[in-house]
Amino acid sequence: MPRPPDPISRLPPPSRLRALMQALAVLDAILSPEWVYRYYSFDTRWGEGQAMGSMRNGQGDDLFALFDAAGVFIKGLDHERLTHEAAPGALYSSVPPVFEAGVNEPAFSPDRATFCCWRGSGDEGWNWSSQGAPDGDGSDWMLSVLDGDPESYLDFARQYYEVELDLDLVRLIYRHAPITPELAGRLNPDIDFEALQADLEEIGYPASPA
Repeated sequence: MPRPPDPISRLPPPSRLRALMQALAVLDAILSPEWVYRYYSFDTRWGEGQAMGSMRNGQGDDLFALFDAAGVFIKGLDHERLTHEAAPGALYSSVPPVFEAGVNEPAFSPDRATFCCWRGSGDEGWNWSSQGAPDGDGSDWMLSVLDGDPESYLDFARQYYEVELDLDLVRLIYRHAPITPELAGRLNPDIDFEALQADLEEIGYPASPA
């Protein structure tokens, strides 16, 4: 299989990607207390032995990442680059059977996808499959914030939430520092910390009342 394109090759390995997507979900939960307006989400209790990270932009584009004992499977859709000739079966034909749960998950709308990628727990790199329009499949912009660089989230928040964040605070959350009322309040002075704790529990991220 050819070498994955840069946005995919820059993805961290499964365990680090999981921690990163949890951090992104926490940042979004703080900046956007109403779930429906969030861009990134994470559910550590998705299924038995499974966790799920997602991205939705409210404009028809989405990304889902299923984490389980096999590793991680990612499915992405850039709806403007989905061609009428796209055949889901061809997209998933090279995906190993161990990732069948991600391929067939109804909640991920498997028949609507422009790319997918996967990495087993013991794999040294990422694998991918694409079927987008001639100018790309959307993986370039959809995976850009998943490079592990806190400044990438700053750029995203500046454009999506129209806020300027403190880089040091974002770095703390990328390192999974426990969320305290003081830390959450510095990112969003209007945050309801009690309500946020329910989100943190779902995300599987540490919190501290102090």
